[in-house]
Amino acid sequence: MENSVKDIIIGGGVSGLSFARFDEGHEYLVLEKDSSIGGYARTTKRNGFVWDYSGHFFHFQDPEIEKMVAENMCSDDILTISKTTHIKYKDRLIDFPFQKNIHQLQQDEFIDCLYDLFTAPKDAYQTFKEMLYSKFGRSIAEKFLIPYNSKLYACDLDRLDKDAMGRFFPYASPEEIVRNFRNQNNTSYNGSFEYPKGGAIEYVNSISSGIIQSNIITNTKVTAINPQSHTVTLDNGKTLNYARLISTIPFVKMMDMTGMDFDKDAFTWNKVLVFNLGFERKGPNTSDHWIYFPEGCYCFYRVGFYDNILGQDRMSLYVELGFDKDATIDADNLLDRVLSDLKTAGILQDDNRLVDHEVILMDPAYVHINNRSQQHVAQLKSILAAHDIYSIGRYGSWTYCSIEDNIKEARTLAQTINKKH
Repeated sequence: MENSVKDIIIGGGVSGLSFARFDEGHEYLVLEKDSSIGGYARTTKRNGFVWDYSGHFFHFQDPEIEKMVAENMCSDDILTISKTTHIKYKDRLIDFPFQKNIHQLQQDEFIDCLYDLFTAPKDAYQTFKEMLYSKFGRSIAEKFLIPYNSKLYACDLDRLDKDAMGRFFPYASPEEIVRNFRNQNNTSYNGSFEYPKGGAIEYVNSISSGIIQSNIITNTKVTAINPQSHTVTLDNGKTLNYARLISTIPFVKMMDMTGMDFDKDAFTWNKVLVFNLGFERKGPNTSDHWIYFPEGCYCFYRVGFYDNILGQDRMSLYVELGFDKDATIDADNLLDRVLSDLKTAGILQDDNRLVDHEVILMDPAYVHINNRSQQHVAQLKSILAAHDIYSIGRYGSWTYCSIEDNIKEARTLAQTINKKH
């Protein structure tokens, strides 16, 4: 490993590897703290099961990026899926999104939702929760939108900005909702998706194939960044010099490494505990790709079916539970609760035996987006850029985005800074 390199990239996930792909001159070093690349897009393949580090499904809109990501893969190894998803609400499975399918509720609840939709006060709103009440009315908000997103983000939704989910939130006007009663149209930004038969890691490996493999160093953690001297310190005590530093790790962790002052209280997030579960045979649900669970009687907020996506003959699930960033989590005890709740939900039957499983903790998982955090990120990024430090990616930019967005951000940064140097 050289003591000096033009570009040091911290993190061997999608964002870091993508920047390396677009980096002119190929004078880079990717430093990954884990034993393998991929970050949260890694995949476990074991006992015939294919499990990601939670569900990762791909929605490409940029042809150049789609070509790059899949250029070393056979088209037969990539599935294109028309999404089938539902919401478990009481004893029913309601089509997603909930707000466009209130006509599938019991009559009294449907009337409540419809009345509140048209009589909701259209006051100015600043928070995510206020937006839900204003746009959809009390009944739709309190039956699904608030309880589900509260489980997802593990926080009071008043702590989130009104546009915290950006284009990913399935907005619908009252007119669209009413039209959907007869002419069903549940399309959204991810109405269909692509998924490699070998899991998300196959796309990561395809991106990585265009990178000089000797320039990727695993099992190597950056412990300190010195903006003034343009150096990083590694966990083995070694110091490296850089001309430019590209960080894809969580923004808060990167700022801590620099030793610079910043408003730590501006940044909050949740943790997500993921149970990947493999069973000896198929379950009763053979069509859904994932189901949302807003009700508090279930410990999880979402359950996904790898077997229904991949056409497997044994049930293979990912189950997601949200927690506050400071929560203490006992995964062993929670597994029993998860299995019990899956039976209550009708997903798991008594005679369907669990044959393999793994537990993954994502920390951070979903960042809490608000004006305070976004303004602080923008201010600090400007200061960091003056020291040739750039922070990108979902966690590096402290935002809510898709995997394609991460690749586009890496491409834009590479094009921008290559013009400057």
